[in-house]
Amino acid sequence: MMPRYELMIETHFSAAHQLRGYAGDCARLHGHNWHVRLYVGCSELDELGMGIDYKIMKTELKAALDPWDHYNLNDVAPFDVINPTSENVAAELYKEMVKRLENDRLKISRVEISETCTAKVTYWP
Repeated sequence: MMPRYELMIETHFSAAHQLRGYAGDCARLHGHNWHVRLYVGCSELDELGMGIDYKIMKTELKAALDPWDHYNLNDVAPFDVINPTSENVAAELYKEMVKRLENDRLKISRVEISETCTAKVTYWP
């Protein structure tokens, strides 16, 4: 059996949003300190014995989140078209991290997004 590794980093960003078409409080503009977990899987280690350097994961995740951090997500693509629900935020972040980190050795396993300490979504394809 091949070994499997899954590496994880956590970070956060702050952003406002409002849910278009929602019948409730979240239809009004409000903000969150969104907590993010990124999971990267691999079955082979590099020449240093790493799946991926955590520093690379942190740098790429920060770069992916920078366009959202301290913005109203409704004003930022693709959320100017699709609703900025936690589910959509997680799926869009997953797609962006695939572009940034995946290769023949590394695969993005999943992305977790929490709007609050009691509400979280996990996205994986």
